[in-house]
Amino acid sequence: MDNLNKYIEHTLLKQDAVKADFEKLFDEAKENSFLGVCINPCYVKFAKDYLKDSDVKIVTVIGFPLGANTTETKIFETINAVRDGADEIDMVINVTKVKERDTNFVVDEIRQIKAACQGHNLKVIIETDLLDKDDIKYACECAVKGGADFVKTSTGFVKNGVGAKAEDVELMFNTVKDAGLQVKASGGIRDKEAAIAMIKAGAVRLGTSSGVKIVAG
Repeated sequence: MDNLNKYIEHTLLKQDAVKADFEKLFDEAKENSFLGVCINPCYVKFAKDYLKDSDVKIVTVIGFPLGANTTETKIFETINAVRDGADEIDMVINVTKVKERDTNFVVDEIRQIKAACQGHNLKVIIETDLLDKDDIKYACECAVKGGADFVKTSTGFVKNGVGAKAEDVELMFNTVKDAGLQVKASGGIRDKEAAIAMIKAGAVRLGTSSGVKIVAG
């Protein structure tokens, strides 16, 4: 597969990353023509300025990594991120509410955050490491009802978590495809073989910190 770079959101979400790490990330994204970079919200303004002469999308995370913030807090974060220059928003779903099958809460939260995106893509991180197959399908159905654009596997922050699995990506894809949503695989994608497996399972985006290694083969 020759165009893997166009699937990759080059990711740096470590809490101890410093300015030089972000400059390296952004330079690598430009050099490899990656689709985007995925960073924490406080670095969006910096990314917007650094990447202003490129086509690299700026993706940021909301309610990260637990998804347990209040809905009002997530909306505020989203409005700020869009104002600062984010092109796409990856929100963490409230996993507790998914497991409790609180459909009204889950769908309404997604719907409100989508509205705060002001036309920008919204991806819903469902955290597959914490969910069984029925939970995964349910969370995806809620994302459809809430008007999201993507469902995403993982934050990559679950202790002892696996991250993206091809079988989960396939289940997600089959659940949302008829509604027009797409799938982002993220978490534990560290080589070309894993990246291709996710794409074959239905992912059109790959969130990974190993983008350079992946495209190098």
